[in-house]
Formats: sequence, C-alpha cells, structure tokens
Amino acid sequence: MRIVSHAVVMMLLLSGCGVPAQTSAELAAKPKAAMPWMNKTLSSDERARLLLKQLTLDQKIQLMHGTGDPHVGPADPHAAEGNGGSGYVPGFPEYDVPGLQIDDSAYGVAYSAGSGRYSTALPSNLAAAASWDVEVAKRYGVVIGQELRDQGYNMSLGGGVNLAREPRDARTFEYEGEDPLLAGTMVGSLIQGVQSTHVIGDIKHYAVNDQESGRHAVSSNISERVMRETDLLAFQIGVEEGKPGAVMCAYNRVNGTYACENDFLLKTVLKGDWKFPGFVISDWLATHSTAKALHAGLDQEQPDDVFYGPALKKAVESGEVPQGELDDHVHRILRTMFEAGVVDDPPKKRVPDVFGHAKIAREIEQRSMVLLRNEHHVLPIDAARVRTIAVIGRNADRGMISGGGSAQVDPPNGNAIGEIAEKEKKADWQKAIWFPDSPLEAIKTAAPGVAVRFNDGADARTAADVARGADVVLFYAYQWQAEGLDLPSLALPDGQDAVIAALAKANPNVIVVLETGGPVLMPWIKDVAGVVETWYSGTSGAEAISDVLFGKTNPSGKLPITFPLTDADLPHPKLVEPPTASQEDWSDEDKMSRKLLAGLPSFDVAYDEGLEVGYKWYDAKKKPVLFPFGFGLSYTTFAYSNLKIEQGVGARASFTVRNTGDRTGEEIAEVYTAMPESSGEPPKRLVGWLKISLQSGEAKDVTVNIPEKRLAIWDEHKERWSAAKGSYPILVGPSSEELPLRREIEVR
Repeated sequence: MRIVSHAVVMMLLLSGCGVPAQTSAELAAKPKAAMPWMNKTLSSDERARLLLKQLTLDQKIQLMHGTGDPHVGPADPHAAEGNGGSGYVPGFPEYDVPGLQIDDSAYGVAYSAGSGRYSTALPSNLAAAASWDVEVAKRYGVVIGQELRDQGYNMSLGGGVNLAREPRDARTFEYEGEDPLLAGTMVGSLIQGVQSTHVIGDIKHYAVNDQESGRHAVSSNISERVMRETDLLAFQIGVEEGKPGAVMCAYNRVNGTYACENDFLLKTVLKGDWKFPGFVISDWLATHSTAKALHAGLDQEQPDDVFYGPALKKAVESGEVPQGELDDHVHRILRTMFEAGVVDDPPKKRVPDVFGHAKIAREIEQRSMVLLRNEHHVLPIDAARVRTIAVIGRNADRGMISGGGSAQVDPPNGNAIGEIAEKEKKADWQKAIWFPDSPLEAIKTAAPGVAVRFNDGADARTAADVARGADVVLFYAYQWQAEGLDLPSLALPDGQDAVIAALAKANPNVIVVLETGGPVLMPWIKDVAGVVETWYSGTSGAEAISDVLFGKTNPSGKLPITFPLTDADLPHPKLVEPPTASQEDWSDEDKMSRKLLAGLPSFDVAYDEGLEVGYKWYDAKKKPVLFPFGFGLSYTTFAYSNLKIEQGVGARASFTVRNTGDRTGEEIAEVYTAMPESSGEPPKRLVGWLKISLQSGEAKDVTVNIPEKRLAIWDEHKERWSAAKGSYPILVGPSSEELPLRREIEVR
C-alpha cells in the first residue's frame, strides 16, 4: 500500500433509500437492548445482519470507501475525524459503531512522527521469516497490534506475503521469502498476533504483485496451476492460518485484468474456493471501475470515493448494481468489525510500552540473524582475547538502515544521519532512513577495554589502513530498499565491494555484517572470514547484532530466500521495466492522478519459470548458488539420524537430531519431498520443519507431520488438488541443499 497525493472528491450528501433508519436522538434515548447488534452472544454475521437493516443507502456507501489522503488535507468533511494514519472510514456513533482508523504497519506503526508519537521498529518481515519460528511471528504481530491500539488505530495494513519471484523487488524486505509454505505459515502467525489485540488484520498484496517497476500498469501473466501452487498458495495458507479480516488487492493486472477487479482472484478463488468471509480493500488508487470491480468482489475503495461514492449510488439506483449485492459487500465489512472486536473493544490512546517492545525487537532480531560464513571460527569474538577491533562502514557510527516507503517507521528525533545526499534524494516517502542505534557504540559496550577504531569506508585505501593490524575487522555493509524503487542489481551499492576486497587484503579476519532487505551478491566471499546477514534489524538492531558477534546469543536463523551467485542466474536476469516511452511518467508517483494512471501503457511480465520459484529454479536448472534456501550456521554443530516414515493420510517423519558441538543451540530441521517425475513438478518442495533447542551433546527424537495436501498438485482440468501416483522420497536435513536423510513413500 502507498499513500499517494490525490485530490479527494467530496462525498455528496444525498438522501438514502431502503429501510428507514432511526435518528441519533431516537437511538440515544433507548437502552442498549434497542441495539440488538450490540449483543455479544450473537455471532458476528448475525450482528452485522441486524445492523445492516438499520443503514440507509448513503450509510452503506459511506462504509465502502475512504475519505481521502490524510496527508494532503481533509477535503471530505468526515476526514477531520481521522487519526492521521493511512486512511479513515467513518463509522456510526449513533449505533455505537466506530469508524475504521487504518494505518500502515508492516514492521511497525508508520506515520507516527507527525503526531508526536513513537513507534517501535521491529526487524523487517523477511528477518522474522528467517527465524522460521511461528511464536516469533505471533509476538511480532502482537507488538504491532498493541502499538496500533495505543495510537488510536483499529486496522493494520501489514501482512505482506508476495513471493520473492523477483528478489530485486523493492518490497522484498516487507515479505516472507520465496517458499509458499514458510511464507504463508509465518504471515498467518503474524496476523494471529495482530488480531489478538482486537485490531483488524490484513494480508496483501493480492496477488502476483512481485515487482514494483511499473506496478500500476504491469500485467503478471501466469497459468492457474502455477498461481495455485506458488503465489496463491502462500495467500491461501496465510488466510487459513491467520483468518485476517481484510485482504488488500494489488495494483498490478493479472493475466490482463486489474487485481482489484479480477473475478477469478476475488470471487472464484478468495471468496469462493477459500470461503473468505472478510472484506477486500483496494490498495491506494488501485480501484479502476465501479460495477466491474463490485461484481468481481472488491468491497472497499481507498483512499477516496471516485468509483465507490456517487458513482456507486447511481449504479444502485439504476439497477446496474443490485441492492443484495451491495448489502453483501457492506455485510462483510461490518462482520469483520464485530469479529475482530473493534466494536466491543475500541482502542484507547496511551503511550506505547517503548522499553518493553524494544526488548522484544532485540529478541526477535537475535533469532532472525543468519550466520552465513565462519571460517576458522572467527566468531564469536572473544573480547578477553582481542586488543583491537576495527569498525568500518557508512554511518556505522550513527545508526542502522531501515526499509522505506509506506512501511517506513519514523525514527525518534528524525533520521540519524540528518539530511541525505542530494544524489540519493527520492520522493519524501522513499528517502533512506537510519535509526539512531549506533553499531560502533554497541561494539564498545560489548567489548569494554578493547580499542575500537572507526572509519566510514568512503575510501578503500584509508579503510584498509585502519583495518591493518586490528585483531578483528567488522564491516557494516548496507543495501537500501524502498517501495516503488526496484533494485537494478543485487550487488551492494556505492562501491562497497571494492572496500571489502581492500579490507580482506589488509586483514584476514574481516567479518561482513549485512544490513540488507534481501539477498546480495558477494564477489569477495572467499576472501573474508565471516558473514552475518542481519537484514533490517529494527529499533534495537545494533545491540542484538553485538549479542551474536560476541556470543551472548547463538545464531539460529536460516535463509527464507536463496542468495544467487550473480544476477544472470535469476529467472529474469534483466528486470522487466515499463516501456521506455513512459519512463518520465513513473519518475514521481506523488504526481500521479487517476487520469494518468488510466493512461499508462500496459506491459507484460511473463512468469515463464512457472513453478520454479526460488530454490526450485536453481534445483531444476542445476545452478550453483551462493547460499541455498534454508541455510544457516550456528556456533555449534548438529547431526541427523534414524529417519522413519509413518504413512497414513499424509505422512509423519520421525528422526533424531543431536547437538555434536560444545554449546547450546537451536536447529531448524527441514523436511522436503521430491516429487514423482510424472507430476511435472520441480525436483523438491518444503513440506515441514521444526525448530528445536539442544544442549551440548543432547539428542532429541522429533516428528514432523506432512499433511496430505502438502503432497498435492493443482489439477487444472478437474479444478482440484490431488496427489500424483508414484514414489515420493522424503528428505530431511539442515538446508535445501544438505539433506542427509532419505526414505521413500508410495502414493497409490
């Protein structure tokens, strides 16, 4: 979602029709018993049905659109009642029903600074996915939900789960990786956490919104089977596990039809096959029609009423839109509000638990970092045995970088680096923000008595001079991402590769600390001693990273996304961008209008890699990778043995994991199945995992259930899931490329 400057069409105050509603004065004079929809013993559907009977046509339509961009100014009279977030939909105070106070909240509550509020920045969503821990995801969601409530919001615009078909996608950091089972499970748990606080949860951007370049015009062209088994499967699992109140439809077209008026996506799949009872909300400015969108299943237009205001009323009054169809859309919104608890337990503003949530952010980051390289056990650093540490990297003395765009969490006291360089300036909502959490100071605190040198890494020769003679060199590398700005390459920007190469020549003990939104290329990988992927690490990132570097915490995260060797190894070596002739139109989304959006030339992205997303692509093409999906090292070691398979409806994989090292650690045991050749599937797929804690020398027998549906493929002819007959090898191990245990089952 993205707040875009746009003139708001004022809602016409026209007379309604339908069942006459009681006046505010009449209702105020009556006891609560006169408002039967406030009876908490009734189902959410029944409460919505009772309230719907009271609403006039104008009131129903009022609930089906926003009141404009809060950051432009209140053109709609109702907009003044908004909370300064991403959007506002008026409620019905005469019926004790609040409005929808909506805010972006991918990794924390956005737009806080303008209201003098404070929000906790959690590690990025991809970081949380790297924990492979559903309890971490739930805690993540609880923090977001609680801080939304504390700031007066009752609806989240988070829950991103678009698969990383294109890892250069600017929003990779907002999503949950490349595998539908991992991504869907993790986002479902996050949504559970959000909604446990009586805030409406959201899942987005539905669907196949896998790049930002030309997102308002691009058509993602893909077959039904491929969608069902990849991008849509992640959403399906997220919807089933998280039961979100809302689904946000995307900007892009899918097979030529806009996602927000796509009958197949919204009516056939989401509301039909999945029986989703909540409502579909458009991304901001992603509505393109009235009747077509309504018939397809779009319930609410945002941020204004261009199509779902007076135009919708006219369509109802003319009979183009049946009253019953309109009522279904309104019912879904009301039902969600009752189901989530926003009617019975509205938020009460208070100061967020800043210190408690900063501690949780630190714990999540500790469990999300991935140790990628550790030659000669350079990590953890023994502060008692080193005399000098060199800390090198741009802004490593001042802060940690964060992800930009509508997900951006405002840092306390503003950008830690002050005004950014002129050459790096983008639209205000896209600029690079560094949180005031200094890696340099965190290292000094973790290693008292050790001499710590600093260099910003702007000049490779000077940086090498500082590194030379140090016992350990820590280079804090960054790759910034922000919504709307896809990366031209996965390579580190600003000449950082050359600096790392110079450091490696000057000192054999270089450790690269990666602050990135996704995978990066590492031409220097064999020359450095250590690499730690820390992602965008959040409010307490610098301290959490030091906890891992100095061994206070044993890293346990594993990659939710493959790190390729080069851009050329990607399914689409060159990013598909809008036609050259329209490049000027895409230079600043803030200047876009509905007219301009409608006139942008369409272009196609053909996902001809099909089912081969992420590790499945590299497996199928036998391409070597830098680091495989599911990979992550520890300060201890683990051994796998004794695999047994019990087959019934699905299967159960039982095996033993032993900690063979000298430290307590956590291991993520991964279970895959190789598919029969006749199925036409990629070589293998993830079907389950389990995260376990083991003390040194300890062994545990563990069991991972493999539901029957994890072995199924989508049959386009029969329009259902089914398993292909044949042999299914079950593979178990620490990563998608290291699977030492194997047993076969037969599906007949």
